[in-house]
Formats: sequence, structure tokens, C-alpha cells
Amino acid sequence: MHLIRSALFLAGVVLWTIVFGTLVVIGLIAPLHVRFRIIWFYRRGFMWLVRAVLGITHEVRGREHLPKAPSVILAKHQSAWETVALQDLVPEDTYCVFVLKKELLKLPFFGWGLAALQSISIDRAAGRESLNQVVAQGADRLKRGFWIIIFPEGTRVAPGETRRYKSGGAYLAMQTGASVVPVAHNAGEYWPRNAFIKHPGHVVVSIGPAIDPAGLTQEEINSRAEAWIEAEMRRLSPHRYRDAAEQPAVA
Repeated sequence: MHLIRSALFLAGVVLWTIVFGTLVVIGLIAPLHVRFRIIWFYRRGFMWLVRAVLGITHEVRGREHLPKAPSVILAKHQSAWETVALQDLVPEDTYCVFVLKKELLKLPFFGWGLAALQSISIDRAAGRESLNQVVAQGADRLKRGFWIIIFPEGTRVAPGETRRYKSGGAYLAMQTGASVVPVAHNAGEYWPRNAFIKHPGHVVVSIGPAIDPAGLTQEEINSRAEAWIEAEMRRLSPHRYRDAAEQPAVA
């Protein structure tokens, strides 16, 4: 049954992406808000397929922690689910963009849509220069009222695993004064990394208290975000972490 559901979902998403990817590219002749509105409808359809076909639902905790001003969201990355779902964290009257590797912009339809929405693209091989790319483009987007979503581990990480948190998002916050919002979730429990078959379940997205970068170094900002996210992951998926499983139960 999971195999059939996953196959139906893939077919639906491919068709949906072709249609809306084409619309977004055509929308290049229209104002930017029109393109974002097109993507709003794309997300509605994508998330409907996730719920109706895959049986994956979700909830968001901690919305009260979101600052009023556009900020930098540092999020756990476990699957493709959050690349769509996390866009709904920001207020409806604002925009959000991802920081991503420039190669993704070359993907047919999906990548074209990312480019049309003015995503922040970087050359990972550029080393220190990639940080300057993030700041230059990120400062522009923040000034224009965009929220920015960054996956600091740089790639999808299986539940229970952690990779080194890169400091690009923290550096951007330090340079611009934008708050950092840490986000944890357990989507990988039901949508495994690089797996075709998905499983029904309930995803919890948890938003942590915003980190004010004033007076902090990029290393301090990054470590605070990492500490909160990884601690929250142990609450969301304690069975995936040996140290969490060994903690005594609280009476």
C-alpha cells in the first residue's frame, strides 16, 4: 500500500510541478508578487497530495517565537517535505526564499521556479567567497522584506544524525542584524532521505526562541541555534538518539 501511495504521489507531484513551474516562468513578465501567488497555489496542491495520498499530516508549535521583522530561519533538513512546508511558517503577506546551491536552478521546472522567485544561489566551491554571496544577496532580500530559510547542515540528514552546522546563516545575521529563528522537525521519520516510499504519520515542526545577533560572533550565533535544534530533535525523536534514550524519565 505504501508503494502504491508513493507512486501515485510522485506522479501527481511531477504533473503539478510541470504545470506550476511553467506558470512561474511565464510569470517573469508579471510583478514578483504574482509569481509568489502562483507558488502559494502550488504549495496548497503539494500539501494536499501529502495529506490525501501519503497520509502525512503536520502541526507547527512555537509560532509565537517568530519575530515581526523578516529574519533568518535555520532549519533541520531531513527530506524534501520541508522545502515546501516550511514556506508556510512566514506571515502570508510576506515572502521567503531559500539559500541553495546554484546547480539546483538548472533543474527543469522546479529549478526554473526557484530562479524566478529570486532564491539566493551560491557556489559551494567558492569557499569564503560563498559567504560573501550569501551576505550580498541575503541583505538585499531582507531589506526588501523577504524571510530567508537556510539548512545549516547543507544537506539532508537522516533522523538521529547530525552534520557540522555551517555558519553562513549566522554570518548573514551578524552582518545584517536580522534575528535567527531555529527550527526543528521530524519529517524524516515518515519521508526518509532519498527514499521512494513514504509512510503515513504526523510531522511536528517546532520553532524556537529567536536569537538576537547583537553583540554575538557568528560562532556564538551558530552554536546557540545548533544547541536548540539538536536538543529539540531529542524531544521530537528520542528513540533516534542514544543519549536521549538514556535520560531518566521525569516523574
